[in-house]
Amino acid sequence: MIAMQYDFPLPADYDMAIIDRRIRDKGPLLDNLPGLKFKAYLTARKGDAVTASRRNLYAPFYVWHEEEGLSDFVCGTGFAALTENFGRPQVNTWVAWRADAAADIRSVRFATREVAAIDINASLADLRAEESEAAAMALSNGDALASVIAFEPTHWTLVRFRLLAEPPKHPDRSGLQVYHVGHLSLPGVA
Repeated sequence: MIAMQYDFPLPADYDMAIIDRRIRDKGPLLDNLPGLKFKAYLTARKGDAVTASRRNLYAPFYVWHEEEGLSDFVCGTGFAALTENFGRPQVNTWVAWRADAAADIRSVRFATREVAAIDINASLADLRAEESEAAAMALSNGDALASVIAFEPTHWTLVRFRLLAEPPKHPDRSGLQVYHVGHLSLPGVA
């Protein structure tokens, strides 16, 4: 599996209702998209009490079963239309170590994403085991509706991504970006 995210930082006075409307109109178009495990349509608003964001963001997060789905999407007409409206973003990708979802994933309202540097001296096998266990624990103890841990070996970072029903308990933790989820595209959506 592959995790992917791009973001569009928007001006402080940008009318985020435009993004909300775009998500509402375009989000269902990716329901049942071949190769997609899920896509979370994410926003953060400057000054929002829940996200505590310093800026306005539109930052969808994807988990693909295989690289072919990602490639087909990025080379397709939907992504081309997005880039015509907002410019071509840097697309961050990570190889997923673990990506699990709870049965009630559709009750998601919030998401968190944390990108951390992988220490040069860290055992990757040990890190994979520790982070995978923590991701599974977040799901099993009810803290998350979906939990993804992934890494990328170019800049040696890992990403911890969680989908949540309730706002995070510690949103001000350093390096943690909190989002509102406007739509969740999944397989099996009618």
